[in-house]
Amino acid sequence: MNRNFADKLVEAVKAKGSAICVGLDPRLEKIPSFIKKKALVDGEKSPLRAAAEAIFEFNKGIIDAVCDIVPVVKPQIAFYEIFGWNGIWAYEETLKYAKKKGLLTIADAKRNDIGSTAEAYAKAYLGEVSLFEGENEVITRVFDADSITVNPYLGFDGIKPFISECHKYEKGIFVLLKTSNTSSGDIQDLEMKDGVAVYEIVGQLIESWGADEVGESGYSFVGAVVGATYPKQAARLRALMPNTIFLVPGYGAQGGSASDVKLCFNKDGLGAIVNNSRGIINAYETLHGFGEEGYADAAREAVMKMKEDLLKIF
Repeated sequence: MNRNFADKLVEAVKAKGSAICVGLDPRLEKIPSFIKKKALVDGEKSPLRAAAEAIFEFNKGIIDAVCDIVPVVKPQIAFYEIFGWNGIWAYEETLKYAKKKGLLTIADAKRNDIGSTAEAYAKAYLGEVSLFEGENEVITRVFDADSITVNPYLGFDGIKPFISECHKYEKGIFVLLKTSNTSSGDIQDLEMKDGVAVYEIVGQLIESWGADEVGESGYSFVGAVVGATYPKQAARLRALMPNTIFLVPGYGAQGGSASDVKLCFNKDGLGAIVNNSRGIINAYETLHGFGEEGYADAAREAVMKMKEDLLKIF
C-alpha cells in the first residue's frame, strides 16, 4: 500500500491537532492600508502589479501566523485571476510560500474538461510540464499544489487525468459534491425516478473513483467537497463514503455551525477538513484589540477560537 495525499493530510491533521483549512481569498479592499501603501511606493509600477504584491504580502503574514497550528491552506484562484497575469504570479508564489512553511495546499480552481485539456490542467496544477524537445528539453513544475478542486459534471473523463497525476506525484483532488451555496439544490438535490438524489449518485461515483486509491490512513486521495450548510445531506454522504475525505466549506460566515460540521467526520474524528476564509483572514475587523497592524495576530486568534469550537463536538 503506497503512501498518498490523504495519508499526508491525515498525518498533518494529527500533528497540528487541527482539521482547519484556511481559505486564502484576499480582497484588495480588505487588505490593511499599510500593506497597500508599501506596494504603491514605486510609482512606475502598474496598479495591477501593486495589487498582486499587496495580496501576496498579506498572504505571507497570514501563513506565518497560522502555519504551526493548521495543516492546510486553500487559495481560491478567482481572487488572483482578477489581477491578470500579475495575480497568477501572486497565486503561484502563495502556493510556494505555504509549502515552504510546511503547509499542504489546495488549489481551489474547480477545473474540469476532457481529454488533452483536462490533462493540461492536471499537469499545470499537480504534475510536471515538458518544455521543448531533445537536448533542449526541460521538465518543470508550474503551480505544484498538493491538491486541487475539480468539477465532476463531465463524468469520469474529466476526472481520470487528475487521478493519473495524483498517482505519479502523491497529490490529491476534491470533487465538488454537495456545495454550500443556497442554490446548490437546483441540480444536486434533484431526485431520480427511484428517489435517489443527484448528490447521492455523484457521491457513490466519487467513492468508486477512489476505491482503489485508499492509503495507509484508510482514506482515498479522491476527496469530496461537502458543505456544512446542509447537515442532513452531509450525514447521508458520510454514511455512503467512509473512505473519502470531505473538504467542508460553509462554516462561520455562511452559517454552518460546529454541530453541522460534526456530521462530516467519521467516528474516528478524521475524514474531514473544515474551511474558513473570511472569518480568519479578515478577523482583524471583528476581533477586538487588533486593528490593521495586527491582522496576522487576529487571524491566529480566530483559528484558535475555531479550533476550540470544533473540539467541543468530539
